[in-house]
Amino acid sequence: MRAFVFPGQGSQKVGMGTDLAAASSAAREVFEEVDEALGAKLSAIMAEGPEDTLTLTENAQPAIMANAIATLRVLEKDFGVSLTEKGDYVAGHSLGEYSALCAVGAFSLADTARLLKLRGQSMQAAVPVGMGAMCALLGGSVDDAEKLASEASLDPETGVKEVCTLANDNDPTQVVLSGHAGAIERAIKLAKELGFRRAVPLPVSAPFHCPLMEPAAAAMDAAFAETMPAAPRLPVFANVTAKPVADPEEIRKLLVAQVMGRVRWRESMGAMADVGVTHFVELGGKVLAPMIKRSTTDTAVDSIVTMEDCEALAKAL
Repeated sequence: MRAFVFPGQGSQKVGMGTDLAAASSAAREVFEEVDEALGAKLSAIMAEGPEDTLTLTENAQPAIMANAIATLRVLEKDFGVSLTEKGDYVAGHSLGEYSALCAVGAFSLADTARLLKLRGQSMQAAVPVGMGAMCALLGGSVDDAEKLASEASLDPETGVKEVCTLANDNDPTQVVLSGHAGAIERAIKLAKELGFRRAVPLPVSAPFHCPLMEPAAAAMDAAFAETMPAAPRLPVFANVTAKPVADPEEIRKLLVAQVMGRVRWRESMGAMADVGVTHFVELGGKVLAPMIKRSTTDTAVDSIVTMEDCEALAKAL
């Protein structure tokens, strides 16, 4: 069995998609459609930067999606690879879940771009800059991370409990905490005492996937009232449950919950392996492959970024 997976924020870089666009009209059509949907030249920012503009959450999220879907369209149109014929499941890391849903027809490309633009804007606006933060914990378990988050949430000077929670369970060696800046700072200081190898602050503009994102969840809930998902052509492993979902109403609820909820990526990959997935194909990036390899055994992972990658995968399939 095979799963196609889609990367999340942090996989963006200036120049993304330019080689595909130069080589394939299928890729160019994706970038043009996204530009038209957003009423802006996102493709120019992807190609030329500047990097700080591309990294803005409201740009990075639709850009990463556009690059992944362009890769998929090249596979489909230029190399005859049908995702629904060659795949059994799809999944995406955080915003990548929207890419996955677009890939299997739950949302149109234009609607996916608009939803991600709104998601990025809403997540950025939910918390004033400087009030929230995130950090990656390396070399410890989820249980250890939960203990650390609980301990770091209490401000010893004021006795006030701040938000500090698990945002991403990426693989057996890496989890991410999110919450108030002070709590994350305390978590970084306490990490080695609680057995973590390292704690690294992340260069993010807001504390994603934590209760502070409640205003963004409300904004997405309102958006889905106007843009409901259709039934996907393949089941999608949802971030917040690590289980497959195909019912449109359930997809909608889970996407709203995902804004504040934990990205259960390690669990999702393990659950896919448990139901028989032995081949993972990452479209539009190379960030998920190492996580998948650390989270599963006896599985193969291909990362598809270039025309050459697309050609090699098509031949292998």
